[in-house]
Amino acid sequence: MLKMRLRIGLAAVCAGLACASGAAWGQQAEQAKPEAPIVLHAARMLDVAAGSVVSPGEVLVVGDRIKAAGKAVEHPAGARVIDLGDVTLMPGMIDAHVHLFLHPGDEDLQTVEESVPWRTLLAEQAAKADLLAGFTAERDMGTEGAGSADTAVRRAIDEGMTLGPRMRMSGNAIDILGGHEDANRFNPAQRVLSNADYANGAAQIVEVMREQHKEGSDFAKVYETGPDRMVDGVLRTPYQYTVAELKAAVEEARRLGTVVAVHAMGEPGTLFAAEAGVASIDHATQLSDETMRVMKEKGIFAVPTFAIFEYFARHAEGAAQAEREGALLKYKIAEFKKQVAAGVEFAVGSDVGPFPHGTQAVEMELMVRYGMTPAAVLQADLLHGAKLLGWEGQIGQLQPGFYADVVAVDGNPLDDITAVERVKFVMKGGKTAKE
Repeated sequence: MLKMRLRIGLAAVCAGLACASGAAWGQQAEQAKPEAPIVLHAARMLDVAAGSVVSPGEVLVVGDRIKAAGKAVEHPAGARVIDLGDVTLMPGMIDAHVHLFLHPGDEDLQTVEESVPWRTLLAEQAAKADLLAGFTAERDMGTEGAGSADTAVRRAIDEGMTLGPRMRMSGNAIDILGGHEDANRFNPAQRVLSNADYANGAAQIVEVMREQHKEGSDFAKVYETGPDRMVDGVLRTPYQYTVAELKAAVEEARRLGTVVAVHAMGEPGTLFAAEAGVASIDHATQLSDETMRVMKEKGIFAVPTFAIFEYFARHAEGAAQAEREGALLKYKIAEFKKQVAAGVEFAVGSDVGPFPHGTQAVEMELMVRYGMTPAAVLQADLLHGAKLLGWEGQIGQLQPGFYADVVAVDGNPLDDITAVERVKFVMKGGKTAKE
């Protein structure tokens, strides 16, 4: 009798599962139906590579990709036409230097007082704010003590659980004991943790990179300089790793199929990073003639991050800090002009996090203000950014076969770069995030 009851019960369960499975399959089949094509129409469209605008502009989106783009495209039967009016269509913007796990306020205290789960929730909200501001791809340059929690945010975005850009994640940055992001100003007896992963020497760098890769990192972020001081009007910043140590990191990254990006403010660390063959030198405030020569030879991008320097200069606490931050910014501007004249190739990264997420398009405005043309800045953001993030040929242009990452901005960014700060429409992968 017991066996019979078990058989009847199992049969009922199996029948129920079959029904549930059939219903689920039906739902999946329903969801799998291809969405209708979308035609985006606007007064203008940016041709990034040419540095020009065509008028009018249309983009045909099928699934998650662009099928056609130009003054006029096919309007397939059943296509949804979105007329965006007097705006400029352009590729979704790219921020090559963000910190999803930071927000305005004391960075050191955030990492001490706020739990990693809480910071992860804030990071999810930061990603959403960045996407709605028109940034459809980003590179997160260190979780500042949150380890590999960034991979959870990336996964949630990729699986459609939350809104956010396409993300390249580094996990924690890599730093020496007592280095740039160590808890140097706290009581040593309290054993406050570093905001980065320790690596003292080449062997430890490789070990840390392997651990981070196991946990899901896309690339390695290394602190190469710090702390920074202005001495007689000139930046002074000690290096943290030798050329040999950085080369070990670059070689390990190559083995893993990825790259190394460095925080490097000035010489000789910037030269060491260039000689080692890193992918980007972020901040890049001081670059010698030799460093710039090597960077151009090896195709290394400088990522100026003006927005964070401007923010700190405008939000200084007290006269002394205001003078210090102001002097550093003035020096950085002068050096940037030399870099532009020397033909250094730039990517656009804002260092957003210490200032509010979703406001980082100001970085492009600042790069124009300090010496670049709007077209050159847009190419640095979209063409160089796509290459730096490893998505060249997939994002950064409105071209057939590229991901349908499209934004519409109020105005013509070639005439007025601040147009990128007035985003009216956002599409990522063929799905509208803001309309």
